[in-house]
Amino acid sequence: MAQPASGAVQLTGPVEVVGAGLLGASIGLACRRAGIDVVLSDISSEHLRTASGLGAGRARTEADRPQLVVVAVPPDHLGEVIAAALDASADTGAVVTDVGSVKAGPLAALADHPEAARYVGSHPMAGSEQSGPLTATAALFDGRPWAITPHPDSAVDAVELVEELVRLCGGVPVWLTPGEHDRAVARTSHVPHLLASLVAARLADAPENHLALSGQGVRDVTRVAAGDPGLYGQIVSANAEAVLDLLGEVRDELERVIDAVGRRDRGSLETLLARGAAGTRAIPGKHGGPPRPMRSVWVSVPDHAGELARLLADAVASEVNIEDIRIDHDPARPVGLVELVVEESRAEHLLGSLESRGWATQR
Repeated sequence: MAQPASGAVQLTGPVEVVGAGLLGASIGLACRRAGIDVVLSDISSEHLRTASGLGAGRARTEADRPQLVVVAVPPDHLGEVIAAALDASADTGAVVTDVGSVKAGPLAALADHPEAARYVGSHPMAGSEQSGPLTATAALFDGRPWAITPHPDSAVDAVELVEELVRLCGGVPVWLTPGEHDRAVARTSHVPHLLASLVAARLADAPENHLALSGQGVRDVTRVAAGDPGLYGQIVSANAEAVLDLLGEVRDELERVIDAVGRRDRGSLETLLARGAAGTRAIPGKHGGPPRPMRSVWVSVPDHAGELARLLADAVASEVNIEDIRIDHDPARPVGLVELVVEESRAEHLLGSLESRGWATQR
């Protein structure tokens, strides 16, 4: 999809955020960081009070005339709240966007709305297993892809204003049609979440001595399964068509895995595993660029105050850029195993530098 010219429309505010949960409050904080006036509304007085107290904005009043309305409510309510926002802003001409994780459904709900030209869908690919305004941060969207999904009747100035919001919040615009977006998030978010939940469910009733063997691998695979079941149930249901297509592909692959394991067919297993490895390499690298070869450096860290900070300071002193960091606590010993992910070409230098400073590493 072609991108509109950037910079033709200025976002000066106010910005109204409808829904003061994690995403809504984070958008408020990011806009306030940029000096934009933000007004908040939410059916939860507690969320509204918390988000306002964090500095994400102030409660909306009848006198406020927002330039842009951002709808950040659960998927089941997106269509009706977007329509209500268009109705309420008919006299001001405010642009309306939303940050929901499914785009085709809400757009269909607006098919006959006379003000639909002022609506442009969007979706930041940022979030957390946690929810609510207390988890919000102004930096949530920095450097993260943020889909912008205009429909054929979207006004050009409305599209440009939503792009301004994305850039102001630190996001990286990605242009998709609503249908393309829903297929993309089914592949990169919704189906992975379902599969993580299936794996995590195998742990719920596992014997304690089995769970004692849990390592970082199972934590990585199951992390997203900790998300709110009610919310993700709404998301998957709203994107059922695209999710079903991909689940059919996964089912076919799973049947091949079951067959290969049953026949002890190592060649077929290795082919399937190689496809998985190729998939991990297809994920874009830092700042959306091509993936670069990475290597993990493992360091044993005593589990008491100040040691992690000392490790990070020593890593900085080594002049090696740390791309990622994870901590695996050892339940049997008073140490943690810290994984520092660095460019492959710099791993040996980091290992030598840390070992020279007394750190115990694993090679």
